[in-house]
Amino acid sequence: MTPAVQRDLVQEMRFSYQVGVQRACRVLGFNRSTVLYRSVADPQAALRIRLKDLAASRVGWGYRRLLVLLL
Repeated sequence: MTPAVQRDLVQEMRFSYQVGVQRACRVLGFNRSTVLYRSVADPQAALRIRLKDLAASRVGWGYRRLLVLLL
């Protein structure tokens, strides 16, 4: 089960039964750290799209050669 699904289940239980995060996680068998974790990484969507386009057009190239094209 993915962390996003776990977060949704915990939220549903919290609002339906008026319980806290700790109790909802304990009942469902999830770790609180998984439910409370928020990523701080920048998604860099434009870079990902550009890299996928380059990789699709130059199938035989490795990541090092594609990196040179990005720079």
